[in-house]
Order: sequence, then structure tokens, then C-alpha cells
Amino acid sequence: MNETFLVRTFGCQMNKHDSERVTGLLCAAGMRPVTEASEADVVVFMTCCVREHADERLRGQVASLKSIKAKRPGGQTVVIGGCIGQRDGALLLKQLPHVDVVFGTHNLSHLPSLLESARIERHSVVEILDATGEFTSDLPGEREHSWHAWVPVMVGCDNFCSYCIVPYVRGRERSRVFEEVVAECERLADDGVLEVTLLGQNVNSYGRDLYGEPRFAELLNAVARTGIARVRFATSHPKDLSDSTIAAMAGHPQIARALHLPVQSGSDRILKAMNRDYTSTHYLKLVDRLYATMPDLALSTDIIVGFPGESEDDFADTLGVVNKARFDQAFTFIYSPRQGTAAADMDAQVPEDVVHDRFDRLVAAVQNCALDKNRKLVGTVQRVLFTGASKRDASVLAGRTEGNKVVHVRLPEDRDADDYAGRFADVAIEEARIWSLTGYILQDIGVKRSG
Repeated sequence: MNETFLVRTFGCQMNKHDSERVTGLLCAAGMRPVTEASEADVVVFMTCCVREHADERLRGQVASLKSIKAKRPGGQTVVIGGCIGQRDGALLLKQLPHVDVVFGTHNLSHLPSLLESARIERHSVVEILDATGEFTSDLPGEREHSWHAWVPVMVGCDNFCSYCIVPYVRGRERSRVFEEVVAECERLADDGVLEVTLLGQNVNSYGRDLYGEPRFAELLNAVARTGIARVRFATSHPKDLSDSTIAAMAGHPQIARALHLPVQSGSDRILKAMNRDYTSTHYLKLVDRLYATMPDLALSTDIIVGFPGESEDDFADTLGVVNKARFDQAFTFIYSPRQGTAAADMDAQVPEDVVHDRFDRLVAAVQNCALDKNRKLVGTVQRVLFTGASKRDASVLAGRTEGNKVVHVRLPEDRDADDYAGRFADVAIEEARIWSLTGYILQDIGVKRSG
């Protein structure tokens, strides 16, 4: 077999991990990856349905393949997998009739056989399972970068926030066995991986289903001892973030001082309607404990604007939390109803012009906080893991600090960007912008990826 394939990914880090497993499966089947849709015999879309924009992008990109498929002598197999596949199933074939295979979140390992079935039977194939006992981490994978790995510790979610579709498309919480996660990280360290990101919809719940109580702090401590140089994790739910997890972060230099802690709203009334199970006071007290333990912590969050019934006073409460929490970064979203969630049927949808005005004010507030936090780093030395050349300027190196901040450094004239990709260096910070820092290399630490 000498077929070619292309994988396009939408959404969260878990989708990126699943895409690496899809790539691994197809490579193991003898297929070869390419970078252009026109060159691909098979195009796989790994999808996200958390936000409406991802839905729209998917449909636009799949529709654009119709003419490519018709022109290619051997045709083209179009595949939709992941969360939208799980949610919409066979409905996608009615909306996008040139799609050949649809699969969901619970049967990723079946993709090679589904492709074979579509080829032999010469008609579209849909397979959606309600649950599975497998973890995608058990499948072969091809990492995007040799120095970084996504490591799922659990899948699914039990929280059922009223706006969120995840529990319906990813299922209920299921944790991996403690020793298996640690063993995977040990293997990755032996393979030269410098950074891992532990993944879960709510990592703070890790182990509750297997062991009767959460064991995430214990897991963090164990992974920090595996030899991995930098450990990250996402995502944390404020109601479950424990003092023991905070202590684990503070107690190991290998664990990045960066935390993603979605607040979603600063209004207690809206938080209750969202079924978030905490108040703004609880959230801010948690933030105070975090900064008291780790003054250099970089804190990021998610915020939704225009949730049904949100008033100007509710929005003012959100701005208040932004200013008090001093976020380094915030992913800001305009509320979009997700069919099947409780919020989709709520009354008092906020007028579009009001939502956009609030969104603009929120973005401005977040940018002010981010710039203020970045300015405090001017004159400091940051340990940066370089990822290669900047996408905008090939003469500039790009990397990330422990706090997950983008750093740009001018590439020495006699060096290639690939020489630094997957390498740590100490960087003196000279300038701060809203979403990035610039500086110069003080010391090349010399830790290099394998291969």
C-alpha cells in the first residue's frame, strides 16, 4: 500500500493527541502523510463541537474537498472523526454527501478497518459507539514534535456544565491506571522527550472512579520524578483543585508554574446557571492561595460572554474577577448554544450587539492584565524551550517559558532554527508585548531532543 493521508485537527489538546494516534495507525497500515489536501488519498478531520466556530470551519473545509475529490484520478476518501462525528453520526452524510467514513470518540482504533470497509463496499460507512473500554493512548502514535508528548490521564467528564457538550460526546470520567501513566512518562523520558502535558477534561478528578478518591497530586509527584524536564497539565476545575495539587506544583521544579483554571464568569448567578459548583469568592480565594504559594505563577482561564440571562451587572462582576485574578491569558468566547445541553433551551438570550460590546470590553481588560504581567518579566531570565522558527519570521526563534509565554529571539546568522528546536536555553527578557516576550540567549543549556 502506498496511499497518502492528511489529518486536520480542530479543538482541544485531547484532539491533538487523538490526531497523533490516527497518524500512528495510518502509518502502521503502510500509508504516508502529506501536507496538502490535493495530494492526499485520505483526508481525516478530527473534530471539536464545543464552539460553533469549529462546526462552521469543519463544514467549510469538508465542502472544499468536493471538487478536489472529483478531479483526482483515484478519487479521495473523506473521513470525519472525533466529537462532531460522535454527536452527528449519519446526519453528516446528509449534510456532506461526499463524506465516506464517520466515526466517533470511542472507536478511533477501528479507523483502518472502516477505511477498508468503505473501499470494499463502495459506500459510506458510519460507526458510532456509546462507550469503550480502550484508551487512545494504548494505540500507536506519531508525535508532532519529538521533544513533547500529550499524555492523557483520564477521558470524559462528570460535571455537566449547562453549556458544555463534552460529557455527551466524550462520555463519563474514566481514569487510566496510575502505574500505566507513570510508566508511559518513564518511557517518554528514556526516548528523549523533554516536556509532557498531562490531559483530562478535569484532571483534578483523576483517580476518583478507580480508587474512590482523586489521586492527581500523587500522580503529579510521581511524574515529576520520571526524568521529564518539564511537566504541564490541563485542565483544572476550580471546585476540585486541592491544596495537595498546589503543593505538588510548588514542590517540584519540573512542574511548570503555569495553570489553566477556567472561571467562565464572575457572576455567582451566572455560575449557578452554568452548574459550575463554585462562587466568584471561592475562585478568588483559590487564586490568592495559588499566588501566595507560587508568586511567579502564570494563570490562564476561559471566559464566556453572553450566557443566557447575563445582565450588565453580571458582566461587571466578570470584569471585576479579571482585574483581581490578574490573568496572564484568557480564552474568551461568545456563548453559542450547543444542541443537547441544558443552556440551549434557556430563555433570555442576550442580544448580539450587547454581546459583542461586552466581548470587546472583556478582551481589552484581559490584554491590560496580560501586558502588565509580561512587563514584570522584563529584566528577568527565563528558561525557554524552543520550538523552531517563528511562523511569521524565519530569522526569529520561537519558544515558550515555564509560564507558557511565547518568547522570540533573533536567530544567530550562522545557525539554523532547527538547531534550536527541542532545546532549552536561558533567555534574558528585554521587551514585553501583550502576548509575547523578546530577549536574547544567555546560555544554551544543551538539553536536546533525541534523534
